[in-house]
Amino acid sequence: MKSALFALTIALFLLMAPPAFAHQPRMVDSTEITVLDPAVSKAYYGTLSGEPHVYTITATEPFDLYVGILIPYVTDSKKDVSAEVRLGEEVLTVLGGEEADWESMFEFFGQSTYWDGGEYKKEQAAAGVYTITVFSPQNDNKYSLAVGELEAFTLKETFSAATMVPELKRDFFNESPISFIKSPIGWGYILVMYILAFLFGFIYRWLLKTFAAGTVRGVRSNIGKYDKAIRYALWLGLLIWAITTTWSPWLLFFSGFALFEAIFSWCGLYAAFGRNTCPL
Repeated sequence: MKSALFALTIALFLLMAPPAFAHQPRMVDSTEITVLDPAVSKAYYGTLSGEPHVYTITATEPFDLYVGILIPYVTDSKKDVSAEVRLGEEVLTVLGGEEADWESMFEFFGQSTYWDGGEYKKEQAAAGVYTITVFSPQNDNKYSLAVGELEAFTLKETFSAATMVPELKRDFFNESPISFIKSPIGWGYILVMYILAFLFGFIYRWLLKTFAAGTVRGVRSNIGKYDKAIRYALWLGLLIWAITTTWSPWLLFFSGFALFEAIFSWCGLYAAFGRNTCPL
């Protein structure tokens, strides 16, 4: 039990320590977006559908301004997305566009590749109302707008990203979500869910052995070789299902619990109903 708790601590530490250049991902579902905490790094993923997207920053005191424009590195990428940055009526810069020198960039956190249309930085930017307008000639492009450079990944943000990145891979990059497993956040996410599943199994098994000792519910093992094989297959099937689709925490948890049952020749459901297929 102590070793499992130690492993959980290490896994959570890995998840809370984001790799370089990681941004908090945000899905865009409107054309008007208010940017809160503009110094904190965030990546807004949106699709232009007929009109520009306008981001507003209202700063009451000086802050470090950072803006970058990216598009997915896919075969049909049109490198014509622009991001115009204004302070009031003053145009500070226009990033991207057809004249920009778009360069490929690999992002370690999500294990995906972008076209990078440029960035704009200004330390201690003056207080005021800033607008960032993202547009293209036909306003029909996918894009990612990076705002802020201060990394602030809480545990909640890390788990949110872990569930959002597979969706981005499928819908934004046209990639299989399985590639997320190459990211430390991806395999760390699996590790944490498996440790939680094993902890649940250990605690549940200990409770039954303690309070149902001498009955079929309290036995140490309650499944035979055939049932173990089924649980190994269930473990692998649920894991493959999870990492090739949504990376659902529940699929990963039950995949881990199936592995626990197979390793320890013990089924939680059988224990609850007093069933035993383990040979004497």
